[in-house]
Amino acid sequence: MVRKPTTSAPGPAVAPDRWRAVLARDATAEGKFVYAVVTTGVYCRPTCPSRRPLRSNVLFFDSAERAERAGFRPCERCNPRGTSLSERRAAITANACRMLETAEAPPSLRDLARAAGLSPYHFHRLFKKTVGVTPRDYAAAHRQKLVRAGLRSGRSVTEAIYDAGFGSSSRFYERAPQILGMKPKQFLARGGGVTIQHAVVPCPLGHVLIAGTERGICAVHFGDSNAALERQLRQELPMATFVPPNPAFKKWVRTTVREIRRSGAASELPLDIRGTAFQQRVWKALRDIPRGRTATYSEIAARINRPAAVRAVANACASNPVAVLVPCHRAVRSDGQLGGYRWGKHRKRMLLKAERLSTACTAGSSSARHPSKQTGGRPRRKQSC
Repeated sequence: MVRKPTTSAPGPAVAPDRWRAVLARDATAEGKFVYAVVTTGVYCRPTCPSRRPLRSNVLFFDSAERAERAGFRPCERCNPRGTSLSERRAAITANACRMLETAEAPPSLRDLARAAGLSPYHFHRLFKKTVGVTPRDYAAAHRQKLVRAGLRSGRSVTEAIYDAGFGSSSRFYERAPQILGMKPKQFLARGGGVTIQHAVVPCPLGHVLIAGTERGICAVHFGDSNAALERQLRQELPMATFVPPNPAFKKWVRTTVREIRRSGAASELPLDIRGTAFQQRVWKALRDIPRGRTATYSEIAARINRPAAVRAVANACASNPVAVLVPCHRAVRSDGQLGGYRWGKHRKRMLLKAERLSTACTAGSSSARHPSKQTGGRPRRKQSC
């Protein structure tokens, strides 16, 4: 047993926070302190996976050097003198991403795992947990990004395809609509050849522009004037062909406006929205948040298995092209504040308030249809919403 050193714990206001970090294996505490166990003579990282000791046997030190001067030795499991487990995992993932980005042809899962010193199963699991997508999906997203960048820089379609690592043009053209959202020549023309229907209508939040292709709704933007919304859309797609709305699109518009008023459901509306693999995961998570509820950016990041990507989640929310239909207004900050909103914080506040009222009214109507025993079987008077 190691004798308790005389210089040990931080002040009483600090120790509880450090102990909570140890219990939670909080990765953000790495490098800020180490803890030592007097019954074993070993000191560890805050994230050490070993079984937690009794609090009465734990001492805290600001650095490994101070713990060693007090007579403790480093833990062989968490290696507080070397790189942490999270750092090693991050290094493995970063190296794999570089391999996927720089290789002429995407390396196989076996090659990636061999370079990482892991089995294919454990490497695949680690990569997906850290990055949020599989190695194959990451490689595909990177090639797609290179194609878009190449086309924007003025290269020909053939040059952009082969520079991005596609083995043949036929494989690219098979997936071109999913990669670019349109045919390559249409992409080069910034919307040329794409037919857009749109409408600007009044709504409780001012004016809303709703635009769509033959595949589905591609934009829902709020604004203060028809002219500004029209101008923004035409700047984004200067070569697109704008046509009058047909009856089917007008139905989409009515359904979207009902959703804004919270009196209908737009979950069945087709969407034609393009984004990275990460953005698509965030947008799907947003659509899974129930009406009348909110989720923090941290919670959304955890739901897509990217707990450290809180800032990236916020950026994905800010780049959402279809307000309400992808309910980015339901994403809030961890401190309870609303956070930002692409179309104005006051609109975000109004949407959330309307959702809460709509949910409460629905619950009240359900109670009126199914009276409880406390009311003697008489239906309650329906409240006006």
